[in-house]
Amino acid sequence: MPETYDLIVRGGEVVNHAGRGLADVGVRGGKIAAVGDLSQASAGEVFDAKGLTVMPGVIDTQVHFREPGLEWKEDLESGSRAAVLGGVVAVFEMPNTEPTTTDPDALADKLSRAKGRMHCDHAFYVGGTHQNAPWLGELERLPGCCGIKVFMGASTGTLLVQDDEGIEQVLRHVNRRAAFHSEDEYRLADRRPLARTGDWTSHPEVRDAQSAIQSTERLVRIATALGKRIHVLHVTTRQEVAFLAAHKDVASVEFTPQHLTLEGPEAYARLKGYAQMNPPIRGPEHRAALWEGLANGVVDVLGSDHAPHTSEEKARPYPASPSGMPGVQTLLPVMLTHVAEGRLSLERLVDLTSHGANRLFGLADKGRLAEGYDADLTIVDLKARRTIRHDAMASRVAWTPFDGMEAKGWPVATIIRGTLVMRDDEVVAPHLGEPVRFNETLVP
Repeated sequence: MPETYDLIVRGGEVVNHAGRGLADVGVRGGKIAAVGDLSQASAGEVFDAKGLTVMPGVIDTQVHFREPGLEWKEDLESGSRAAVLGGVVAVFEMPNTEPTTTDPDALADKLSRAKGRMHCDHAFYVGGTHQNAPWLGELERLPGCCGIKVFMGASTGTLLVQDDEGIEQVLRHVNRRAAFHSEDEYRLADRRPLARTGDWTSHPEVRDAQSAIQSTERLVRIATALGKRIHVLHVTTRQEVAFLAAHKDVASVEFTPQHLTLEGPEAYARLKGYAQMNPPIRGPEHRAALWEGLANGVVDVLGSDHAPHTSEEKARPYPASPSGMPGVQTLLPVMLTHVAEGRLSLERLVDLTSHGANRLFGLADKGRLAEGYDADLTIVDLKARRTIRHDAMASRVAWTPFDGMEAKGWPVATIIRGTLVMRDDEVVAPHLGEPVRFNETLVP
């Protein structure tokens, strides 16, 4: 009697922990049941992946979907639609909404809003503050929480924790890996007068490399003293790459496609406000150091830091223009282009977009294309040549800093827990997202 499956993804080149090679993937009950030659097996549904590449589902561990409070920029539906169109199966969403996500009620509200509306699986960060530090150990264990996020540089409301004592109190009370936006608020405050009205090239002068390394050195010192795990988000500087390479015992590292791809001052001259984000797009020496850090294994994950603002907001003269850019839909096409151009291997990209999240955050059943894991698959056409365009973006703000870029490789299908959610740039099974589960917070 031949084996039967709910779904077989047949004839693609599978890229996973074992390397890459032709194989079929059999799915049963939303889980990967077999990887190998399933030519004699049958299934209720067959996806013909001949000529395509089958990756573990891409996980974006840093997005800002703006709901509640800022829905004119983005909401959980539109942000997750952009995610699955970009081949992303799960996202970790940030707490700087209005109100901020800093207590159990706010987290429960986000999970409630996500149910029946989000297209991809999801988890939410709880923001660490001076006020809630004593309860973070309980908050980080709530279902649907991916961890604690702390802003050491200017952010929304009470989320700013700029002082060493505050950082120490946060870290004393957490047990999971805590994520940090690491810029020194004291130095940033001193340098704000350096902003030149209407001149975005002054942005990386205001938020200079010293602001970043100064903060990261402080953070690592405190984490080391307390024996705590930290995750340094969107690292941008040559100095931080070198420093963090020596502190992998406590610190994991995230890069973004934007910082690997865009470069000042050219990006500011061309994109103006659309190039503005925190930490800033920096000069060529810093971008080169990021690529060296990627090659040397310093970076653990890629996150898009999807942080949309409207075109009207971005058109305000600097520094009145807000920082942040959309990116969840373009993360994979941009990075596949770097693969095609020889800057990293496809295996390394898989490690940065799925295996890394599995390791760092202790995902219970995601991040591996292996038997027993959720059947989360991102299927790409490495031969595709597509031009990234504003009007193809599902984000509410309908723009991308990569408009006009020819992508060399494109996601053609997104499968989440065995269900084909996106195919050929169309969401075909909407609103199926569920909360992500974590090993450290599993409940019976």
